[in-house]
Amino acid sequence: MRRMKTTTLALVLLAALGCSGKSAPKKTTPVEPAPTTAAVTTQKPPPNVANDQPVSPSLSVSADIIAACGIKVAPTSGSPKFDYDKDELTAEDRAVLDQIATCLTTGALKGRAVDLIGRADPRGTEEYNLSLGSRRAGSVSAYLGRLGVAQPQMSVTTRGSLDAQGSDEASYAADRRVDIQLQPQA
Repeated sequence: MRRMKTTTLALVLLAALGCSGKSAPKKTTPVEPAPTTAAVTTQKPPPNVANDQPVSPSLSVSADIIAACGIKVAPTSGSPKFDYDKDELTAEDRAVLDQIATCLTTGALKGRAVDLIGRADPRGTEEYNLSLGSRRAGSVSAYLGRLGVAQPQMSVTTRGSLDAQGSDEASYAADRRVDIQLQPQA
């Protein structure tokens, strides 16, 4: 009888533990929360270079700056290009930048802001090309700064080789440049 009580007690305990009234946890698929407006960031669209004109060996300037400032294009300028793996400005580049600086400090575009977009040909790693484009735009910014263009008037960015279209030496050269574009007025 004692044995029967022990067995019965064991069965009762097992039944109690197995049937505690709690159901097995439901399997759920995690749902990612919808992004809040604070979490959503907008990226600035790539610059529009369709109307940019080569004005010196390493610079391409937007048509609105050329028109407003009366930029005189160097007669020897072909497609804009920095030398391979270089960020030094040529005498022709400096002559054009002198005109742009005068226009931005005392001329028709006094106080207006410009974007300086450094570019590179597709050879090299993406990281290296972004850095090279940044150095090229930085050279232009430093030169304009020495001529009195205030730092808030210049936005220095790089596209590296992201928009490069070159496939041979001649077309690679056209990818090595700095684009100078007028920022929209606020």
